[in-house]
Amino acid sequence: MSHEDTASCDGWDGSECEGTVHCPARCPRFVDKRGARWTIRPAVRADVAPLAEMYERFGAENRAQGLPPVTRSRRFGWLDTLFSDGSNVVAERNGELYGHAVYTPTDTARPELAVFVSPDMQGRGVGTELCRHVIADAAAGGREGLELHVKNGNRVAQSVYRTVGFELAERNSDLRMTLDFDQPIATQVRWPPLVRKGSAETVSRNATPTAFDGAGAAGDDD
Repeated sequence: MSHEDTASCDGWDGSECEGTVHCPARCPRFVDKRGARWTIRPAVRADVAPLAEMYERFGAENRAQGLPPVTRSRRFGWLDTLFSDGSNVVAERNGELYGHAVYTPTDTARPELAVFVSPDMQGRGVGTELCRHVIADAAAGGREGLELHVKNGNRVAQSVYRTVGFELAERNSDLRMTLDFDQPIATQVRWPPLVRKGSAETVSRNATPTAFDGAGAAGDDD
């Protein structure tokens, strides 16, 4: 699906949109908690440089397990690997990139989810929407599920992951969480806006949607 294909809808009121066979796995239009309009779309190679610039805004408190890399050369090498081995989506607003999510590798039944949101755009629901796009993309691509790792103390990210259907699979120094695509969320995230209208997309039994401050690669916090 090309960038042009995902941006072909006219207008922003998609509440009555029934979708078409040409639509991507999830509608690219998104309005955040503050009413700002975003496009969530498949990443292209031309996005590597803007993403590397976005990651320059990540401080030590926004990194986990060394990601995103600190140095420019390592950031570009890391992004090159993600673009070569994974399926990437970006969150775009007014021509600027503020979010990035990926599942990788694409040739495994249960790839790993990674989500990043620029520090200055956290708490607006962008990370949650990126998660839903990755789930929709991976389910449409025939994957069986997703997994991620998140720090024990990152309760905000854990709550969001539970909101979009992930469950605890293993507890060590980090938590390993998994999502099987036989769960309802894998279908719900692909509903067109008209079907989603008036229905909750959350499937968690015990999580309330909260501000998502972005998860690092392999599901780490910030």
